[in-house]
Amino acid sequence: MDHQQDPGPEDSKPSLFPLFPAAGATATSTTSSVPQWLCNPSFTTDLSLVNDAVSSLPHSLNVVEEDEEDEEEAKQEEKNQRSYELLEVEEEENSDERKKKERKNKKRKKSKEIGDSKSQYLHSKDYYFDSHPDPDNFAYGSLYRMDVPRYKLYNLEQLSRYISQGLYPWSKRVSRFDKDDDIDALDNKLKSAGRYWSPNYAALEHHQSLKRLRRFAPKNSSHFVPADFIPLSDTQVADESSISNNPLIEESWEDEVLHKTREFNKLTREHPHDEKAWLDFAEFQDKVACMQRRKGVRSQTLEKKISILEKATELNPDNEQLLLLLMKAYQKRDNTDVLIGRWENVLMQHSGSYILWREFLHVVHGEFSRFKVSELRKIYTHAIQALSSNCSRQFRQIHQSNKPADSILVHLELGLVDIFLSLCRFEWQTGHQELATALFQAEIEFSLFCPSLMLNENSKQRLFKHYWDSGCARVGEEGALGWSMWLEKEEVNRQRVMKEESFDKNDEGGWTGWSEPFSRCKETSTNLENVADNTVTIEDFDEEIENEDIKHEDDTEALLKQLGIDVNAGASGEVKDTLTWARWSEEESSRDSAQWMPVCTKSGAVTNIHRTSNEEADEQFMREMLYEDVCEYLFSLSSAEARLSLVLQFMDFYGGKISSWVCTNSSSWTEKILSLEGLPDCIWQNMRRLSDGFTKSQNKSGEFSLGFFLDSARDISQRTEMMKFLRNAALLCLTAFPRNQILEEAALLTEELFVTKMNSSSCSTAPCQPLAKRLLKCDRQDLMLCGIYARREAVYGNMVYARRVFDMALFSLAGLPEDLQSNVSLLYLWYAEAELGNSHDPLDSASRALHILSCLGSGVTYSPFKCHPSSMQLLRARQGFKEKVHTLRSKWARGFVDDQSVALVCAAALFEELTAGWAAGIEIIDHAFTMVLPERRSQSYHLEYLFNYHVRMLQRHHEQFTLSKAWESVTHGLQIYPSSPELFNALMEISSLYTTPNKLRWIFDHYCHKKPSVIVWLFAIIFEMSQSGSLHRIHGLFERALANDKLHNSVLLWRLYVSYEINVVRDPSAARRIFFRAIHACPWSKKLWLDGFLKLNSILTPKELSDLQEVMREKELNLRTDIYEILLQDELVP
Repeated sequence: MDHQQDPGPEDSKPSLFPLFPAAGATATSTTSSVPQWLCNPSFTTDLSLVNDAVSSLPHSLNVVEEDEEDEEEAKQEEKNQRSYELLEVEEEENSDERKKKERKNKKRKKSKEIGDSKSQYLHSKDYYFDSHPDPDNFAYGSLYRMDVPRYKLYNLEQLSRYISQGLYPWSKRVSRFDKDDDIDALDNKLKSAGRYWSPNYAALEHHQSLKRLRRFAPKNSSHFVPADFIPLSDTQVADESSISNNPLIEESWEDEVLHKTREFNKLTREHPHDEKAWLDFAEFQDKVACMQRRKGVRSQTLEKKISILEKATELNPDNEQLLLLLMKAYQKRDNTDVLIGRWENVLMQHSGSYILWREFLHVVHGEFSRFKVSELRKIYTHAIQALSSNCSRQFRQIHQSNKPADSILVHLELGLVDIFLSLCRFEWQTGHQELATALFQAEIEFSLFCPSLMLNENSKQRLFKHYWDSGCARVGEEGALGWSMWLEKEEVNRQRVMKEESFDKNDEGGWTGWSEPFSRCKETSTNLENVADNTVTIEDFDEEIENEDIKHEDDTEALLKQLGIDVNAGASGEVKDTLTWARWSEEESSRDSAQWMPVCTKSGAVTNIHRTSNEEADEQFMREMLYEDVCEYLFSLSSAEARLSLVLQFMDFYGGKISSWVCTNSSSWTEKILSLEGLPDCIWQNMRRLSDGFTKSQNKSGEFSLGFFLDSARDISQRTEMMKFLRNAALLCLTAFPRNQILEEAALLTEELFVTKMNSSSCSTAPCQPLAKRLLKCDRQDLMLCGIYARREAVYGNMVYARRVFDMALFSLAGLPEDLQSNVSLLYLWYAEAELGNSHDPLDSASRALHILSCLGSGVTYSPFKCHPSSMQLLRARQGFKEKVHTLRSKWARGFVDDQSVALVCAAALFEELTAGWAAGIEIIDHAFTMVLPERRSQSYHLEYLFNYHVRMLQRHHEQFTLSKAWESVTHGLQIYPSSPELFNALMEISSLYTTPNKLRWIFDHYCHKKPSVIVWLFAIIFEMSQSGSLHRIHGLFERALANDKLHNSVLLWRLYVSYEINVVRDPSAARRIFFRAIHACPWSKKLWLDGFLKLNSILTPKELSDLQEVMREKELNLRTDIYEILLQDELVP
């Protein structure tokens, strides 16, 4: 028995078959009863022969046989022991337990062998194919069954009837899949730790000492050489490091940090002026910090990043990107005072950098503890004066060298205009609307209508002070002439007065001696006495006024005391009702909407003020903008691009409808969208149309209404007065920019909105007809004005009149100079699009459009439409378009893209669309894009317009092609213009027809993460709200958007978040928390503060509302209404 319980060394060797266990094997006697197949040599008890035979077999076969044997080992053993009694072995219970342990150890050992050898024998089995293998599955020899996607019903209650009848065995499947059935196949270690997807292994995956196999691509040496150097041969391949020679390296995270740091150190030492190397080195520190769990280690990594950037800025002191990254790193470490001090030191050394000033203004805007309107004004003053001095210095250098204005000066002046627009937005949003309007008026007069005199800056300022204090009409007001015209008129009047005075002197007679008549002397003495009496009278009058003011204040206090109001007590002791604060906020919003124009000081204004009440006098004084209020922000502009940008941004600021004039990737567009308090009309209309379309397609009742999204504070009267103001300003600016099509269109559109009181859809004829005729009478050669006016007539359905205007303009081309004939392609395109937009007779309109485009393509003189163009005419037009588009190649390759060339490409594409189909038209536009370098597309608004035209053509024919064509085009456009509302609008329309909502969500998440902007988040939020999406997802979108450093100060997103919580979720407590976060992030927005009074008065106490008003006064926001006025209204109402 002892020799059976203690097996020898040979017993530990595994057997090939479980029928013949080596342990306890003895000599077997073969009898005639033994089957013949057992005589095979394979069943010998000599284990050495068996092992030799196994070793000679292919390894893959060995593994497969062992795998199959391992699955049925227990069954075969029991079966054969029952069927064949070839061995007589006496075993006790302890030997059975030992065999079970050996069997388990053998299983564990074989599973490890399978994991090690699977990569070697997979190629021998062609039915094993895994394009995305999971390396952790090697430890188990097969795919894990739980990795297979499983689908569960959203609502199991709907199938309760089928389940109860046994028609749908779902419950059994769920119970079977939800359990880990193969838990017994794992050893004790795996039972306790779990599979690779368990929390323990997930933590191990993030452990820094875990070694991974990393594949490295061959290093590209082009990064280390200048951009204009092109190597002729790959001579540096042999000199690569060991990493490139060995593409597979096993390393842990700590090893990666070490070798990456060595590489960056070597790179920055060898190329100290390589900006990208320093930026990548600093970005790598952020990656390292994300892997650290302890706060102290992350702080050490931040210190290392700061030291790297300090060294980089020391070697590259003029690099703005490195300075910005360094200041952002300081912002994470230093407190506010230290950070502001560092910014001031940087700006003293780089005072002419628009980018640095812009970022500094963003920083100080969001500092709630330091925010005050007066402090921000000082910073804006320093910024504008520093940038203006830099522009003047650049202009003098160019003027002395007699060179044309270069791009550097143009970019500097455009940046200066953007800073000025930021100042005007700041004043408007803090409640100082009159000052914002006065700043626009003063700067436009100072830059565009300066008299043509050789004056230095100080003389120009003094002369402008005389103009501003004269009380004449300014830009946008009725009867405004402009500074230069006013000065000429004043000079004419002065000359006339001088002539009249000299004529009166000549009529007096000859020499009368030195003595004067007695009556004259008497009159003089009488006048002196009257002057003395008048002085005493004026002093007495002033004292009377002061006494009246004191008496009036005493009477007011007595009246308030009679009403039960203690003036000396705080507001919290007076107002005990939140509805009173709500009425106060409504009155404040109403006055903000009405009082946006400054009051001009005219002759006799002082006496008029004395005639009115003191309240009106104070209001007039507060709304009066003196020269001292605007003089510090005035600057001169020399480039036409900067002056036009100022005018167009001014028109856009007050809600004028103008054509696209700036790319959505430009800094001015980004700043405009980031500073919005409410949605512009163009974006709002697109979003509302999309929301209504999604609601109708899903047959929903409109639970998620977007009505709360639109700001209704702007009433019709305010918008109407603004349109009148803009019309006057546009007409005046046309004298500085004659025949500018954007200003001419803006003037006609604002005239329509003013005449129709913001409801132009109710008219049957173009309301701008009188103004257009008046302008054409002054300049009959203005073809662009003819085209704009004809388009407006076509919009209102007057196609006959529109054709008459278009034909008149095209007939007059032959007699015009060549410079005026350059606009012919745009005029032809407008005419053809107007014909296609006529829905009364589509076939006739298409024929007319083909006739118009054929005249443009073939180059023949335009003639009125008579019949459909012939095949020969179409062939000539097609060939002519090809030649004209080919001539644009050299011009576009140099970057000269203008409206006329883009209009020519659009006309050619439209011609091909009408004759050969949409595919030919798309091909024309695609060919045009190949003529431009890719890096120039992202900054050209002409090319962005062309791409939008391309997308609109695809949308017109969406039923004739597959999803991939439209989807690919739109997503490609979003890669170039990630902030384009047009492209996101097209994306949502296409996705509603072809794709699932989850795919669109994936696109939104991608752009929100890679290229975040306010536009992306707005469309993502609107999409979820129109889909009645999950409240948690919408909350997540808001939180992720506002957690972004760039979007944290977006007033629009904060206001939308508060409105969403109140109107949709109906959670006032959450809205209250979000409101306080919002005013802390955007303390300058008066509308945001007033939202708390209007929308949160049901949850905020009167004491909290009173404290909010006090903080608004401390922050120096302009409050126009006193709470006492509301209390008096309550008492006076019977």
